[in-house]
Amino acid sequence: MEEKFETIRRVSGFILAPLGFLAMMFIPEGMDPTQQKVAAVLVGVILLWLCETLPIPVTGLFGVGLLVVIGAAPASEVLAPFGSTTIFTFIGAFILAQAMLKHGVAQRLAFFVLGLPGVGNSTVRIILAFGGITCVLSAFVSNTATVAMLLPTALGILTVIAQLMQDKGIVKEDFDPLRLRVGAALMLMLAYGASIGGLLTPVGAPPNLIGRGLIEEATGVRISFGQWVMTALPICICMMVALTVILFIVNRPETRRIEGVAEFVAEQKKQQGRMSRAEINTIIAFSITVFLWIFPAILGMIVSVDSAIYEAVDERLNEGIVAVLGAVLLFVLPVEPKKLKYTLDWSDAAKIDWGTIILFGCGMIFGAMLGKSGLAESIGSGLNSMLGVSSAVVITGMAVLLAILISETTSNTAAAAVTVPIVVPLAIAAGIDPVIPAMAATFGASFGFMLPISTPQNAIVYGSGCVSIARMIRTGISFDIIGGALIIFFLPTVATMVGIG
Repeated sequence: MEEKFETIRRVSGFILAPLGFLAMMFIPEGMDPTQQKVAAVLVGVILLWLCETLPIPVTGLFGVGLLVVIGAAPASEVLAPFGSTTIFTFIGAFILAQAMLKHGVAQRLAFFVLGLPGVGNSTVRIILAFGGITCVLSAFVSNTATVAMLLPTALGILTVIAQLMQDKGIVKEDFDPLRLRVGAALMLMLAYGASIGGLLTPVGAPPNLIGRGLIEEATGVRISFGQWVMTALPICICMMVALTVILFIVNRPETRRIEGVAEFVAEQKKQQGRMSRAEINTIIAFSITVFLWIFPAILGMIVSVDSAIYEAVDERLNEGIVAVLGAVLLFVLPVEPKKLKYTLDWSDAAKIDWGTIILFGCGMIFGAMLGKSGLAESIGSGLNSMLGVSSAVVITGMAVLLAILISETTSNTAAAAVTVPIVVPLAIAAGIDPVIPAMAATFGASFGFMLPISTPQNAIVYGSGCVSIARMIRTGISFDIIGGALIIFFLPTVATMVGIG
């Protein structure tokens, strides 16, 4: 049924997108011609994104080309947002993440945490440890890559737990180890922990940078790396607590005490051996980059954000420039100097997610065209008169709900690209600061906990065979509701405290 739904959804885009485009081009009367052209392209692109008929970045490029071809704006004006500093933040962060994955830094961190005293003899602590590892790594490395990298380790530990439970008679001899509740809890902690961790930093997940870029493009408000982290941190902590409670209620482990996992982890750590030169270089480059990302925020708390020193440092330590320079370090720090072998070579950098980078640039272009054509203002006024909404809480709630609903059935990246441009003009038309609702929509776009198709990390853990769709839906719908409520009620307060909005 799921495969049939996916096939119908993807094929339907070939029909719905052209119909939507043509309808917007010819049906509305009295609409500004430029706005009508931009609206027609956006409707077609959004329908293709929702259906995922074409690869999402390819759809973005198609839409950008169509804007120029139908005369919505000249090519030089349309393509200008591709020079955004956030493009370089994406590139630098992705290259740093590639180094961490290539040299096994993330895997070493996982075994270090799992090898801490007391962790290996409790199924609850093992699951919590995986949640913490996944959350931290996903703040800087792709959510999908983090889960894919940790999955073999989790399955290895689950095999040990299953064998020990069988030896102790906790389960029958002919049981299916893939149907253990402890396995479902472990797999869902991986998938959901990655989504939570991705919220923590602007580079943690593509929707973050896309949403932040669209907010800055539409409002002129700059959200620094430090401000984002300080806003997201308390929300992420609350969400991890809520996730833990939900997981252990819905997927209560068959046993809490277990012996033997610590020995398995110790053996894996032994096989890893000492830290390599490449791992050390990666940690150096990563640490320097993160420090320079947060240094302006730290300096601002010491000397105030109005001082000349802060303004000079903040301007020079631009996030995109810092990310690129941090990535360059990986091509400079040597592994084998005599052989001119460095931490990364260009073939490694070529493997990063260039599709997401292209999609971000396209999203910025659509956001800019919405503003320049006046379509954003028209959409906001129309929605405001139709809905009659004037409360910041209600608009924030609508933003989160819309983003979650879209992310459940399509890419969370597309959810951010679709939702934020709708929320910003709606808030402006209602006389409300649009930054908080738009940021809430960005956070909500990283949700999607109910179905295997909602996020790639959900699909990965579902593919392990340890989680049934029914169990994922039961756990996911609870977490969608609680997580959405946390965003609606915590985000405005925390964001205001750190100077956003």
